[in-house]
Amino acid sequence: MNSSDTTATAELGLRLVVPERTSVPLVARLDYSSDDPYAIRVAFHTGEDNPVEWIFARELLTVGIVRPVGEGDVRVWPSKDESGERSVSIALSSPFGQAEFDTQVSPLAEFLHRTYEIVPAGQEAQFVDLDEEIQQHLHS
Repeated sequence: MNSSDTTATAELGLRLVVPERTSVPLVARLDYSSDDPYAIRVAFHTGEDNPVEWIFARELLTVGIVRPVGEGDVRVWPSKDESGERSVSIALSSPFGQAEFDTQVSPLAEFLHRTYEIVPAGQEAQFVDLDEEIQQHLHS
C-alpha cells in the first residue's frame, strides 16, 4: 500500500468566533494517517510563524457534525452560520486560553469521508501495532 492510500490532508477555512467583534477568518490544515488511525491532527494557521497544533479524536469530529459531543478541552457541535448554512462549531480550551471556531460542514465531512475510506470505522485497531507502541513507551 503506498502512502497516498494511507494519508489524507485538507485545508479547511475556519472562522474564529470573537465575542463582540467580527469573526476572524483563518485556515487550518487537517492531516490523517493510518499510522495513527484514531486521530486527526489540525494545524491552525493564525498568522504566527508556527501553526498551533491540536490532535482530535476522529470520532469526535464525526459525531460533532450531527450532535453536541465532547467535554473538557474539546467540544464539537452542529450549528448554522450567519447565512443559515449548516456549520460545525469547535471549542478548544487550554491553560493558555479558549477559542471557538466555526467551519462549513461539507469540506469537513468530505475530509472525514476520505479518512474512513483509508481506515473504516471499527477497523482502527487493525492499523495499530500494539507491540511497537508498547516498546516506544517503555523506551521513552
